[in-house]
Amino acid sequence: MSCDSVEQAEVCRLRYGSWLIASVLALSLSACGGGGDSSAVPDGSGTVPVTNPPISPPVTPPVTPPADTPPAEDIPPVADLPEPELEAAPAARTSALPKADAPSLPPPPAGLRIDANFDKTAVSQPVFAVAVRSSGDENDNNTAGKAIDGDLSSRWESAWGEEVPNADNAWLEFDFGAKTALGAMKLYWENAHAKEYALYVSDDAQHWYQLRYILGSEGKTEQFLNLDTYARYLRFQGITRSTAYGYSLFEVEFRTPGSDSSLPVLETSALSYPLSGAGRVPLPAPVQPIESISFTLADGTLVTRFGMVGRSRHARERGEEWNEMGFGLNDTVDAAGQAVDKGPGAHLNFVANYFKNRTWGVEFIDNSNVPGVTEPHIVVNQYFQQAQKGGGHAFVRRFDEPAVTGFGWMSPGDLLDDSTYQDPGAACPVIAKPANGVLLRPDTGYNGVIGANDGCSVVFDRYPGHRALSANADGVLVPNGQSVDSRALRKGDVIEFTSSFFSTREAMDAIGDSGAFRYYTNELTYVMGKGLRPWYGVQPRLMNEPLPDSTLQGGLGSVSYDYADNPTFMFQQPHNTIGMHNIQRFMEGRRWLHTHLWTGEHNEDGNDRNDAGIKLQGPRFNQSSCFNCHVNNGRSVAPVVRNQRLDTMAVRVGATGTDTNGQYLPHPIYGQALQMNGRSVTTGAMQHWGNGAWVADFVSRNVSLADGSQVELRKATVAFEGPEPAVYSVRQAQPLIGMGLLEAISDETILSRVRTTPDADGVLGTANYAYDPETGQVRLGRYGWKAGKVSLRHQVTNAALLDMAVTSSVYPKLDCLAGPQGCDPATAEAGLPEEAVTAMTQYLQLLAVPAQRSVPSGFPKGVAALAYLDVDSAKIAAGEKVFKEIRCVACHVSEIKTSDRSEFDEVRNQTIKPYTDLLLHDMGPELADNFSEGLASGSMWRTPALWGIGYTQFVAGGTPVGYLHDGRARTLTEAILWHGGEAEVIKNRFVQLPTAQREALLAFLNSL
Repeated sequence: MSCDSVEQAEVCRLRYGSWLIASVLALSLSACGGGGDSSAVPDGSGTVPVTNPPISPPVTPPVTPPADTPPAEDIPPVADLPEPELEAAPAARTSALPKADAPSLPPPPAGLRIDANFDKTAVSQPVFAVAVRSSGDENDNNTAGKAIDGDLSSRWESAWGEEVPNADNAWLEFDFGAKTALGAMKLYWENAHAKEYALYVSDDAQHWYQLRYILGSEGKTEQFLNLDTYARYLRFQGITRSTAYGYSLFEVEFRTPGSDSSLPVLETSALSYPLSGAGRVPLPAPVQPIESISFTLADGTLVTRFGMVGRSRHARERGEEWNEMGFGLNDTVDAAGQAVDKGPGAHLNFVANYFKNRTWGVEFIDNSNVPGVTEPHIVVNQYFQQAQKGGGHAFVRRFDEPAVTGFGWMSPGDLLDDSTYQDPGAACPVIAKPANGVLLRPDTGYNGVIGANDGCSVVFDRYPGHRALSANADGVLVPNGQSVDSRALRKGDVIEFTSSFFSTREAMDAIGDSGAFRYYTNELTYVMGKGLRPWYGVQPRLMNEPLPDSTLQGGLGSVSYDYADNPTFMFQQPHNTIGMHNIQRFMEGRRWLHTHLWTGEHNEDGNDRNDAGIKLQGPRFNQSSCFNCHVNNGRSVAPVVRNQRLDTMAVRVGATGTDTNGQYLPHPIYGQALQMNGRSVTTGAMQHWGNGAWVADFVSRNVSLADGSQVELRKATVAFEGPEPAVYSVRQAQPLIGMGLLEAISDETILSRVRTTPDADGVLGTANYAYDPETGQVRLGRYGWKAGKVSLRHQVTNAALLDMAVTSSVYPKLDCLAGPQGCDPATAEAGLPEEAVTAMTQYLQLLAVPAQRSVPSGFPKGVAALAYLDVDSAKIAAGEKVFKEIRCVACHVSEIKTSDRSEFDEVRNQTIKPYTDLLLHDMGPELADNFSEGLASGSMWRTPALWGIGYTQFVAGGTPVGYLHDGRARTLTEAILWHGGEAEVIKNRFVQLPTAQREALLAFLNSL
């Protein structure tokens, strides 16, 4: 049929686009996305006449189907073939930042805090203000005194209206007549509450200090505990109203410090670290991987197995429609030719309930390496969790038609039983996934095809015929009147492949799943005789091409280039080569990282609640899910404005510094880390416990570069709601990508770079060691800013305890926060189930690294390139040369080989480019925080991996980002200029670079 008219185009889109894969009956059809000429060369049957399209929207010729195409009446009706629902990519959910021009006062001095010996053993008692005054009342009835009259039906309302110059700035001040010990405060709001406000205290009503700063208040009843202040005056200071009316308080109540409003003093015990690597025991290495992702049969046949997951749309669809110059409207640019961004596509995001019946496995059986085989083929088997329609495959994009842009496929291949495609139901039954290293049907196959499981299998053996292309006057590759015949596949052919989740309502209902039954999936590149390869798009029309090995930062599992404008999801992808079993493990682990560990809710809409994650969290915590700190699996929110609460960062604390044995005592109030937020464990209501840290101010200085450029270096100063700890370390969450690859590096590889004496530039490199919390064995440190964690399991469970107040089998009690003395497994508390710890760990082991963006993409003529794919190869190559010449590679090691120590085949024996040596380096006094962990002194930091660093701002999706351990550096230039100590000489080389070389170096870093 033709796709000329709107009505015909819609039918074509539904019939061919939504089947996507109607291919398998030896069709050579294209989806009609972006227009769609579906004429093609029938497989093996010579040529069909084609004409050179004009430089205008083409008139699409009718499809000429091959002889074995089923009659139209045998094709299920359009109404039975719904397109997958387009699910918008969820936005990062992070807290709003404080008002930029709001005052930030210093915390109360010792004279305004209660004495450490104050008796808090008794239950708190009411405290009454003797007077109250305000900045102004709205009327003579709703006056300041109504806020303390004991009547919840009366209220104070601040002045507002056109005659009030700044109604947001209203305040209410309480006078207790003399300095008074205050432990708790409760606000009863009317609907017109403060969205942002501060609590100040003073001795004299002249000099004020900031006790608390509240952002994002929801009003209602708010309770403040552990105030621990000793002052005469307390002031509510409004910053931002939630409505157009004034602030409206029914009542404000105060209580003394007491057992019900104060934090207990902890029984702490020292955390110990080994003095050296003596007795080091490497992590255990399994003999066989948990799943083999490829293997070779005795005759040389290559078997590749990989996992798929449902996706909403195609890999080349973005928020703007695009067409080749002269072939339709192009929404990627405006009338002036400027790039336009209408939002992302929906390819890399995760469909609702992605962890539930929405993954499957694919098996390629490729005989191109078998001696004597001259016309090889691929047998394709698929392993779904529910019955499917036949024909869920497509090979080779429709590259010979300039009107087919975002998607569209040629579809060669032979479905072994055509009736499974024509059947109105789901004719392909569930087949259990095969065991490692063997085929289900190695000798018999199906209908004479060895290795094929059943009639739903497909054989692909010929590259489809297509129209030859030449550039027209606009430089667009268009059919030139010639054709290229179909031919047998051969070793080395680059094959583009996509699958399709094509079930039915009845099949999904049969397994108790009420969700969607139609999805697209990943688009992959397979090289005959070699296997899967990460890909990028080349001319014509972003056709798949394997990425050069030089770009594969995460080895063969690297994430391919993203043409769907989904960069916020670039750090959330599984390895390109992920196994058919491991894809489900990955998704189940992802679910746990996105689970709110109090409510069990997923932080992306449409996903079933995780009942196993309900009420796992203790009363005080920083965040309730991993994703809230690791924004989109990247960094935490950087400190960028005064009054900003640091609860998406980690603040490690101690009572004293370390001794010669590397031991320190946790803080007697906070334990090992600040846990800044709180809730009632009985009602779930949020409470303010006074454990927070916030940005009090910034200090800065300027650095001059060789070309005269001035760079401001700025860092935050930190204030505490409670007592300031003797030592503390503010640390931002690091990107989660590639952690399994780092764990797969052998100890020996890392230790081979340790130096006992500095090199000519002063670079040393020291290993850190820690005790495995489960075995007590000494292991090499790998994770964390000071390499204090020995494994991903250690990292996951430690972060769960310190940052989210969630226990596990590794840290069985919340008292583990105070040190090992109270960490008794005999009295374990409810926490993460063991299967959750395993799932979260395995997810991180399988989380992939994006490929370096150093090769230009073949965007269609006239189409605006996506910002992060608009690369200058020569500049990047020059920058890499500078990176090596000034010796950044002394610490940021550019290439490492992983070992076979991991249980995951995906990360074994991979050549990777993490740009880290995983060792400690002394970075000088300006980066020191005086907080030690084992052999890592306050100025020593583990070299952070640089892979993915150029995606930082894109992954953050508008959230402020920073670099270095505390997020102080706003740019990569600032980050480099903060380097000192062992990096001082190398940093100075950067300072002296000519402008062009410096910019090339930065271009290189941004390509990573």
